[in-house]
Amino acid sequence: MENVVLIIHLILALCLIGIVLLQRSEGGGLGIGGGGAVTGRAAATALGKLTWIFAVAFIITSIVLTVLAARESTSGSVIDQLGGEAPAAGIPPLPGAVPDAEELLPPGAGVPPLEQPRAD
Repeated sequence: MENVVLIIHLILALCLIGIVLLQRSEGGGLGIGGGGAVTGRAAATALGKLTWIFAVAFIITSIVLTVLAARESTSGSVIDQLGGEAPAAGIPPLPGAVPDAEELLPPGAGVPPLEQPRAD
C-alpha cells in the first residue's frame, strides 16, 4: 500500500513540476515576463486549474504517506531496530567527542603539590 501511494506521489510531483514550467510567466517576481494590464483577478486557465488539482493531490498523498509511516513506526530507536548494543565503558570516545575535565589537565595537575621543607 505504501509503495503504491509513494509511486503516485512521485508521479504527482513530476506532473506538478511540468505543469508549472508550462505556464506563462506573469512577471511578478523577477520583473520580467508577460506584459499587459494587471487585473484584480487572474484568469482561470486550464493549466491553472490543473496546477491546483495536482497540488491538492500532492498534499493529500503527503499526508497519507505520513500517516502510513507513523502507523508502522515503533517506539524504539534505530539502534534497537538494528539490534545494536550500547557502547561499553572501556571503549574510547569517538573523534570529536568532548573529553572529561580530568583528561584536559596535564599529568599530575590533579594531585596537590608537595610541601617544600622549610629552611629553618
